[in-house]
Amino acid sequence: MDLQISGDAALVTASSSGLGKASAAALAREGADVVINGRDEDRLDEAAADIRAVAEGEVVAQPGDLTEADDIEALVERTVAEFGGIDHLVTSAGGPPSGPFLETTDEDWQEAYDLLVMSVVRTVREAADHLRAGDGGTVVTITSKSVKEAIDSLVLSNSVRMSVVGLEKTLSRELAPEVRVNAVLPGSHETSRIRELIEQAVDRGEYDSYEEGLAAWTADTPLEMMGDPDRLGDMVAFLSSPRTEYVTGETVLLDGGESRSNL
Repeated sequence: MDLQISGDAALVTASSSGLGKASAAALAREGADVVINGRDEDRLDEAAADIRAVAEGEVVAQPGDLTEADDIEALVERTVAEFGGIDHLVTSAGGPPSGPFLETTDEDWQEAYDLLVMSVVRTVREAADHLRAGDGGTVVTITSKSVKEAIDSLVLSNSVRMSVVGLEKTLSRELAPEVRVNAVLPGSHETSRIRELIEQAVDRGEYDSYEEGLAAWTADTPLEMMGDPDRLGDMVAFLSSPRTEYVTGETVLLDGGESRSNL
């Protein structure tokens, strides 16, 4: 299926690894010109090389910290300077640390809010005029299935990511009709983030080994597997395309059927 985004300009935040990188690669495979972003310049350069190997469009790497407003401004400016505008924005960010509520500090809460919420607020605010100026701008926010169903030991993700979905729904109305805004809610996907969470749980004594933790994470998934980041990237590209021109303000759950929520 031709997604009809070849030649479009896309910005994907936190895309040097994981789901952000997979999303950038999916857009690039469809011919979009993509700016990727990350804090670690070496890892960012490696990601750019990986994506260029499959890309039909151009790939530009712009380092920056999503908790720094100046870095976000520079990221948007670089995208516009390279490609003349922004047609598609994908917001991603690393997850906050795991742990129970009573062991979570005020600093933990503030850092999680800055990383997960304010990064989206600032990026969309900087990019909004450019998205509106194009022919069918889109925003896709990558959040988590935790906004549908709380996950044990992830109080920060369970709580703070709800703000991102509230923002996504609000923006879908305020930026319409020029811009569509949707969210994807991934469950367990084989990324460094999942490995980190399982290793943290092992350190806390919740599992005896990484293998035991991995089995526990997929035990209640009807499809009996973890998600493939590349398939999530395909969904992001699909939501960014004219093929979904009548879809906005939606949250798409990608969790192999694990969630028991009716909505």
